Amino acid sequence: MDTDQVRQAYASVAGLYIELFGTRQQVHADDLALIGRQLAGRPGPVLDLGCGPGHITDYLRSLGADATGIDLVPEFIAHARATHPSGSYQLGSIESLAVADHSIAGILAWYSLIHLPPQDLDGVLAEFRRVIAPAGALVLGLFVGDEVAAFDHKVVTAYRWPVDEFSERLARAGFTEVERLQRPADGTHRPHAAIAAIATKG
Repeated sequence: MDTDQVRQAYASVAGLYIELFGTRQQVHADDLALIGRQLAGRPGPVLDLGCGPGHITDYLRSLGADATGIDLVPEFIAHARATHPSGSYQLGSIESLAVADHSIAGILAWYSLIHLPPQDLDGVLAEFRRVIAPAGALVLGLFVGDEVAAFDHKVVTAYRWPVDEFSERLARAGFTEVERLQRPADGTHRPHAAIAAIATKG
């Protein structure tokens, strides 16, 4: 992934992005329920990777999770810190996490993998598996298609995946899917899926 390109692309539209997507009320209720169900009860730190404006990190914290938001974009981190001053927000990359092996109880990667070229996905999932504790949870959102393909996302090039193929990638990385949510295109939103998985022991 061209990290600098993604950072610059989101920085250039940060204000608009925050306006359109920066509150929990702008997240589908079913998605919030899935995220809370899988991550809120975890005894240990939870990372919201690609946290954007920080609203879902704050939602998790409101449910009692020890959640920290991490994002590439300084404008998002500044907004999150100002808007949710009791939270924890840090600049960082999903590709290299500055945390110890098996020290994380859960990871949320809500649409934060969509800009990864397919050949880069396995490496990032391996990094997630490195830091997450056995039986820890991973929840992610992705765009869905009949085949792996790039498309012109409004910010920067993104990729859609067949859900079963993405789940197979998770399994190869050491995760077992435990819950799935899908919604078709509705005229405003592209086809979407959310997957919750548990890190296998060992």
